[in-house]
Amino acid sequence: MQITPRLLSQVTELLGRTPRGLEDVTIIGTDGEPVVIRVASLVDEKPFPTLFWLVDREISYRIDQAEAAGVILELQALVDDDTALQASMRADHRAHIRLRAGFMREDLRLRIQALGFEQVFATRGIGGIADFQRIRCLHTWYAAHLVVPNTVGRLLDAHWRTTGAKASDAPA
Repeated sequence: MQITPRLLSQVTELLGRTPRGLEDVTIIGTDGEPVVIRVASLVDEKPFPTLFWLVDREISYRIDQAEAAGVILELQALVDDDTALQASMRADHRAHIRLRAGFMREDLRLRIQALGFEQVFATRGIGGIADFQRIRCLHTWYAAHLVVPNTVGRLLDAHWRTTGAKASDAPA
């Protein structure tokens, strides 16, 4: 989607600063507000492997609450005990690496190569994570999940359903 002055203003307000490397507003909510943005893989000549960034305040707050309540540890325990979930997460990361590569223009790919950052983008998955069996940040997983469903996003959705979240509370 073309980044209009209005969208740029909305993203700036949601982030509390001017976004660096903004390439796209990938998801817009029913209220017209940005939910997920896509960021360039190279920002200020430094690798930025977090492709999707969650900017929706309500979803971000719900995830803040979940993280503060120890949900990452709960979900990580589920993953640690289930080889199928581990395999699914590895597949999510590999798919994310391919997706990110698909957004890179040739000039960006050449600049990444010239700067010696190829390995970063070949080995870092969702949220820049190198260990494909660890859950580090629910925000990055969920931003990616809203674009392309993934294992951790589904686990978080299930957590919210089983903890009595009202339908109106569930993220879009």
